[in-house]
Amino acid sequence: MRTLELSLKEAIEVCKALGNDHRMDILKLLSEGPKNVNDLSASLEIPFSSTATNVNKLEDANLISTEKVPGRGSQKVSSKKFDRIIINLRNKEEPIPNLFRYELPVGEFVNCKVEPTCGLLSENGIIHVEDEPRSFYEPERKNAQLIWFRSGYIDYHFPNRIPDEVTVEELNFSAELCSEATYYKNDWPSDISCVINDIDIGYWTSPGDFGGVRGNLTPYWWGTNNTQYGVLKNWKVNQEGTFVDGEKVSNVTIEELNLQNNPYISIRLEAKKEAVNSGGLNVFGSKFGNYDQDLVLEISYK
Repeated sequence: MRTLELSLKEAIEVCKALGNDHRMDILKLLSEGPKNVNDLSASLEIPFSSTATNVNKLEDANLISTEKVPGRGSQKVSSKKFDRIIINLRNKEEPIPNLFRYELPVGEFVNCKVEPTCGLLSENGIIHVEDEPRSFYEPERKNAQLIWFRSGYIDYHFPNRIPDEVTVEELNFSAELCSEATYYKNDWPSDISCVINDIDIGYWTSPGDFGGVRGNLTPYWWGTNNTQYGVLKNWKVNQEGTFVDGEKVSNVTIEELNLQNNPYISIRLEAKKEAVNSGGLNVFGSKFGNYDQDLVLEISYK
């Protein structure tokens, strides 16, 4: 497929040439194959002179080419040059940002170490049994939509799709999270840490384990006397350090994460026993809580 790619400035004349029904019809006819002006005039049922004028307009805009064909006298035959046209709404001088985004289900963790209270829920019910760390190794864990534990961690491996020979500028990781208490406690602070490639990039203090009011996505079989929803938090790492929702939480920079030298990107969510606020952790999937997303990783590079 032949493509014509244009800047905004270059597109002006092309758009003028295309702003006519007869010229659009000529391009459609030329999609069938080369034709001379007589052929086009007859197909369009318009005068030869009008057809010739429109052909010249398309040729001036570099949308068709015209050449003499041996055996047909001095007649010229026109051909379409392109199958599609792309207009770049960004100036060519501006760098085009490169970004890869990956969303991982909360049940796709590869390692864990948890202590009760703990458990996992699918969209339809409890996975194995509550308050039993062995439930975290059941095959059904991949269907989890809500995961909770009073202390410990869960590890995720995101695919590493960063191309070679690029410079990574920024990493963003977001998840819906809250503290973990028996049933729920809206005032129950917990320091929730994010660890990337074994580097603790900083923590966020969740104010509580939220319940009493049903989450927007939480199934009705899960009573409001239990945890219902969390807060959507975003960790950002760039050359200036690490930020949670725009507030700097550590001096860890993007270079320190050594992202391009690993076959995967490891992200750990952790509720440490030794934290000042040791209040556990709830992680919500796309079918629980208030936000229609799982764990989202975005990496921009140039």
